[in-house]
Amino acid sequence: MQDEINEKVVALSIKTGKLSAEVLQKSMKFFLAQLKKQADKRQMPHGKQTLKQLMKQNAGVSNIEITKDNIKAFEGTAKKYGIDFALKKDATETPPRYLVFFKSRDADALTAAFKEFSAKKLSKEKKPSIRKALAVFREKAKQLNAGREQTKKKERGIDR
Repeated sequence: MQDEINEKVVALSIKTGKLSAEVLQKSMKFFLAQLKKQADKRQMPHGKQTLKQLMKQNAGVSNIEITKDNIKAFEGTAKKYGIDFALKKDATETPPRYLVFFKSRDADALTAAFKEFSAKKLSKEKKPSIRKALAVFREKAKQLNAGREQTKKKERGIDR
């Protein structure tokens, strides 16, 4: 009878040991999942963001003024250079001003981005407009066709 009790106690302790290993494994998985969620929340945003998010990154913030027409084009260039920035509309003035806030440590990258951006803008302005050229050619074509029709009318009048 004593042997039976001893066997049951040993079996119970083995089952309890397995159970605690499973519980420990589940609790560790849960803990690691919670840790990963917190790390994802703490991860800093990149690129375009709100001014509040930019200020939370504890980096000095500088700003420059930009025109409304150039905002979208600037966003593409800033993304290319990996600049963290925030756009702010200052509606107190007429017309409203648009300010681009960026981290002070990104100043060199921003300078390079603006050089590329302005060069791209200037080259676009220097290129001749295709629409204007088409309009000129259409007008020339109309004049040519009008001249041809007059010549055909003269030829028809002479032949008759």
